[in-house]
Amino acid sequence: MAKEASFDVVSEMNMEEVKNAIQMTLKELKNRFDFKGSTVDITLDNQKLTLVGDDDFKLEQIKDVLLGKFVKRAVPIKNIHFSETEHALGSKARQHADLISGIDKENAKKVTTAIKNSKIKVKAQIQNDQIRVTGKSRDDLQEVIQLLRKVDLPIELQFTNYR
Repeated sequence: MAKEASFDVVSEMNMEEVKNAIQMTLKELKNRFDFKGSTVDITLDNQKLTLVGDDDFKLEQIKDVLLGKFVKRAVPIKNIHFSETEHALGSKARQHADLISGIDKENAKKVTTAIKNSKIKVKAQIQNDQIRVTGKSRDDLQEVIQLLRKVDLPIELQFTNYR
């Protein structure tokens, strides 16, 4: 009997790459002429990111540079969920962002439903914050990967442990 092949569907953020992107962004903004004398602060606490700037315009520029650094370092920007801008005393603007790692139950159900509705002969199991897909044929698994790349989710999916 043939051995079953499998892979895991995950949604992870490499926190070292996130830290590196933050450091590079701060370094770049410190040297930019249009940010001389401006307040620029980016802090990372657990899975929360806080951006501080002089006003909404500067805050958007900080976000643009930071997201550009994330893209260069292969950090999934779809997994960053920004909140509304807060205005503090001294005309400072602050914005928080959640860094999402793992697939929550709602998105996991959407993924498994999409796999079941495709009628591809594979099994999908939700395991904590990831999904294991198993099947007899590697071609079926490749088909599932192509299917999942087209599914519209608020998080980015990665495929690991392909066996």
